[in-house]
Amino acid sequence: MQRKTQGLVIKEQAVGESDRLVTVLTKDEGVVRAFARRAKQLKDSKNAATGLLCYSRFTLSKGKSAYNISEAFPIEVFFDLRKDITRLALAQYFCQLAVEVVPEGVEAGEYLRLVLNALHFLCKGSRPQAVLKAIVELRMLSEAGYMPNVAYCAHCGAYESPRMYFKINRGELYCQECYIDNGDPCAPLSPAALTAMRHIVFADFEKIFSFTVSPGAQQELAAAAEAYTMQILQKRPKTLDFYYSLL
Repeated sequence: MQRKTQGLVIKEQAVGESDRLVTVLTKDEGVVRAFARRAKQLKDSKNAATGLLCYSRFTLSKGKSAYNISEAFPIEVFFDLRKDITRLALAQYFCQLAVEVVPEGVEAGEYLRLVLNALHFLCKGSRPQAVLKAIVELRMLSEAGYMPNVAYCAHCGAYESPRMYFKINRGELYCQECYIDNGDPCAPLSPAALTAMRHIVFADFEKIFSFTVSPGAQQELAAAAEAYTMQILQKRPKTLDFYYSLL
């Protein structure tokens, strides 16, 4: 039985001379693996639609170990990302996060919207890359059930403090009075950085990209988000190291 869906190609692999095995972040099936036969042939309609970072309409049929793509038509190819290697590298990191975090066989509309919006802003260059990266990391982990506790101090319940401390391995926040340095990895947060972090985690989806933060707070936010992401993944993606090698 065939089914139609929309999705973003977040990983591709050549199979033989003319086929592709792609990983697609779909709206209603989560992350799926699918074969695109003859997709590397320029005259085939699937060629443009099954490349990395292509957002496309797919017609899928279930195979033994993966789906088969019978039809694919591009909606958005994010061409501008290919004009800047740094933006492209960050986009590939977003894709790898989706591969690692998004489950299979579930409704995944929020994950897809998150990555598509991030790629849109990345193309336009209208948001700082450090902020976009933190938004994708924190919101994706939150959607996957790893929402950090940044609402209040885990010990006394304080909402504000001149400086708060985010314990990476616990995903918890501690105020200045309650924080004890026991050697656990920790990210200090100014009020501005914490406000941004709370916005990313708790705001309605339509608002998560709608904030500004100072360069100093950006650095604190980015450091906390990245450290927490690496803690959850328990590894450091190669795409992240490649992105940093270009900065």
